[in-house]
Amino acid sequence: MDLIVFDLDGTLLNRSSAISDYTRDTLAMLNERGIAYTVATGRTLHATRNLIEGHGFDLPQIYKNGVVIWNPDSVGYSHSYLLTQDEVEHVLRAFIAENTTPFIFTLERGERHAIYHTPLLNDVERNLVKMFAKERGLPILPAQDLPGDAEITNVSAIGERESIEKVVAMVEPEPHLVAYMGVAIEDKNLCWVDIHHSDGSKGDAVTTLKNELNLRRVICFGDSDNDLSMFEKADEAYAPENAKEPVKAAATAIIGHHDEDGIARFLRERFDLPMQ
Repeated sequence: MDLIVFDLDGTLLNRSSAISDYTRDTLAMLNERGIAYTVATGRTLHATRNLIEGHGFDLPQIYKNGVVIWNPDSVGYSHSYLLTQDEVEHVLRAFIAENTTPFIFTLERGERHAIYHTPLLNDVERNLVKMFAKERGLPILPAQDLPGDAEITNVSAIGERESIEKVVAMVEPEPHLVAYMGVAIEDKNLCWVDIHHSDGSKGDAVTTLKNELNLRRVICFGDSDNDLSMFEKADEAYAPENAKEPVKAAATAIIGHHDEDGIARFLRERFDLPMQ
């Protein structure tokens, strides 16, 4: 069987971070035809569940850029690549050195997810907390409340480009850490960064699914740096018009804009589905 793998933000979702009616209908057609598909996203399961529920996403799903794989059949995580205590301490020291607040994402007992942070330093960070609460639906708590047995999936932050670049440089020598960064939507002078275990990439997760599900081919769609590892492992990789230039350069082909149902329109043509 072939498997289609979708990134969400900037790819399958429109600018309102939703599945459009046209894309919804396209997924239904794929499902009716028995064409398999799943997601590979930087979001958590809890921040994704309401978006994809009822759209036929029944196969294992890749979250936190490949740090965890969720299996709907067993209602649990089948794979996880979590940060060690030493790795977390190294990352936190880097953020503290640059006077930037780290946001620590956890996986806790009962498969509870939460976010913990040190004291907020500016309005940008305070607005990020509001966004996490609104869009991600996760508890956001002070770092002193972090449970001793909590597993750390990743550490993220937003800040001035120079500070974020210095954090990335400090983390880079660590053999089992990877840092993704990009320009913040809120302000072009700001950058975001997401740091997690190097084995927890979308590419590694896609390879895991390919082997475990005995897949013949993987066809993926993505728009950002965290999709490049997936592009390397896929048999075909497509970038929407809005994708970053390095992603376009790595793609099999460039297709329509994410906010114009580019992925859905491509799939209808590719699999000979009704265009209207």
